[in-house]
Amino acid sequence: MTETEQRATRDQRARFEALAHVVTEPLHRYLLRRADPDQVDDVLSETLLVLWRRIDDVPGLEASKHAPGPAPDPDAVLPWCYGVARGCLANARRADRRRRSLLERLTWTATGTTRETAETEDPDHTALHAALAQLRALDREVVLLWAYEELTPSRIAEVTGLSANAVSIRLHRAKKKLAAQLERKTGPHPGHETDEGQGTGTGNGNGRSSR
Repeated sequence: MTETEQRATRDQRARFEALAHVVTEPLHRYLLRRADPDQVDDVLSETLLVLWRRIDDVPGLEASKHAPGPAPDPDAVLPWCYGVARGCLANARRADRRRRSLLERLTWTATGTTRETAETEDPDHTALHAALAQLRALDREVVLLWAYEELTPSRIAEVTGLSANAVSIRLHRAKKKLAAQLERKTGPHPGHETDEGQGTGTGNGNGRSSR
């Protein structure tokens, strides 16, 4: 890195730190009023990352572009920064809707489990992510295009270069694999379906299994 590039990087860092000092707390309050509590920190981090990348676009920082200057005027910089936070929050909500759509479509079509049940039994969706990880890369991409982007097999074929028939076959097989994985991870555990000797119809009336 040349001396000029090093100076530019130092200047960018100084301007960002000055901006962050002014806007971080107001942006945090802004997000607290609009986002789910578990989203706030992630969206704030994403907002600050965008501000770092677009530091030259922030209105009110032009005066300090080439040399450290006074702290930015909140009235000058905050409206633009609020707009960035609003966009980052919208992106997070879209991602959350896609995730929920993925969960709902996969769990319902694969196992008949409702999304609410899946959310309760596996709130972090560990089982779903683990099941997806077991698929081959192309099969996983086909499933995600179907579940996230809601594309038809013919549209998925355009994206992947496969034929529509090949997509349909891969999708069918992948959903069957996911169903098996999810049922093993979230279904009843062996030995816990019934209580021994409770008259469930599987015993012989004396507290012993009929098997």
